[in-house]
Amino acid sequence: MFTRPSLIARGTAAATIAALCLSASPAFSGSRDKAFFEQVAGQWKGPGEIVAGKYKGTKFTCDLTGDVVEGSDAGIKLDGYCRVGVFKQPMSALITQNGKSYTGKFLDGAEGKGLDIISGNVAKDKVVVGINRKKLNGAMIARLQDQKTMNITISVKVADTMVPVIGVSLNRQLDDIAVGSIK
Repeated sequence: MFTRPSLIARGTAAATIAALCLSASPAFSGSRDKAFFEQVAGQWKGPGEIVAGKYKGTKFTCDLTGDVVEGSDAGIKLDGYCRVGVFKQPMSALITQNGKSYTGKFLDGAEGKGLDIISGNVAKDKVVVGINRKKLNGAMIARLQDQKTMNITISVKVADTMVPVIGVSLNRQLDDIAVGSIK
């Protein structure tokens, strides 16, 4: 089985990338999906908790920055970290459009210690991404509560049921710089 920091790293990586994929806006040129990723690029912070399984009740916080993938396809690159107590786990992810779906990886993908993104769909106020690691299949659903708050749920498939295991709420971080004139 996975160690607690490893499980938290996988789950929070999946949850936080969803946070960077939440709201489409017609104000941007290009495809709806590309506009979606352009709008949510930036810095996000917030708490999360493992809500089921062996480590139920474990709380963590994440600090992540998302940048739009260069080129004509939609996508996002994520870097940052999540922290559980004194343990700090680097986070990274890459999601890119592949036809009408998405592919990518969290951390170093399923071949390493991470997860593969095997599918995805962007909608007006939510994104759903299929995740996989060997025999583990699941989904990450991120829903925009408002322009500054995103709620993410990661579920895994147990028999024929999707069971929520991780919940995260991230807040957009804005620069609060006062601007004024100098006399």
